[in-house]
Amino acid sequence: MTYHAYHLHLSQEMVQGVRVALIPGAPERCSEIADFFGESHQIAYNREYRSVISESREGKILVVSSGIGGPSLAIAIEELVRLGIRYFLRVGTCGAIAADLNPVDLVVSEGAVRLDGTSGHYAPLPYPACADTEVTTLIVRACRELGFPYRAGITCSSATFYPGQERYDTFTGYVIRELQGSLDEWRRLGVLNYEMETATLFTMARVFGMRAGAVCAVLVNRLTSEEPDHATYKEAESRVSRAAVQTAKLILKELIW
Repeated sequence: MTYHAYHLHLSQEMVQGVRVALIPGAPERCSEIADFFGESHQIAYNREYRSVISESREGKILVVSSGIGGPSLAIAIEELVRLGIRYFLRVGTCGAIAADLNPVDLVVSEGAVRLDGTSGHYAPLPYPACADTEVTTLIVRACRELGFPYRAGITCSSATFYPGQERYDTFTGYVIRELQGSLDEWRRLGVLNYEMETATLFTMARVFGMRAGAVCAVLVNRLTSEEPDHATYKEAESRVSRAAVQTAKLILKELIW
């Protein structure tokens, strides 16, 4: 029986032969990413899930937006796996907490701190959230080929944008005691950045036997600023999109037989 994805509004026939999916958070970024790869067109759009298919001489990819956070991403991954997708690459933005990371630098996640909340529904917390080694190696190679500054390391995936990342510019201005001082603690433990989806993706991919990687562009360094300017934002999105597309081409060339 043909599978039809309830939330993504996709069927197996619509994505036949596609094995690689690039996963940005924002629906508006899907077409830009897909256009970097090749000739593209939208095939579905429901809620936060916009799906664009793109084809070049290397093959086909699917670009699907996940929305913000682990719960939304988990729905997309569940349905994409059932549609036949086997390689997943998160294409995101983040706030850096390592002192030597600058805006528009790229962070290649080798693993993630599981503060996302969602991954606990797939594996107990002692289970690690780890990237696929070969996919990660290709992301690093893509960054080098494009000449983009990057660092590889550990990401912290938070279930919330404000208290979980120890932001005090909120309605109450209060962060619960458990999270007070957490930014400095993660920084001292060598964590590079905050975002909200990578731990969910890595955990699910490992549990499902799929392969996943993640690359995020730095919008701000949280040690010095909280607000990215428009030019920085656009350049960061462009760089991470191009790095992800280059990685997808390498995956199609070297990992899929």
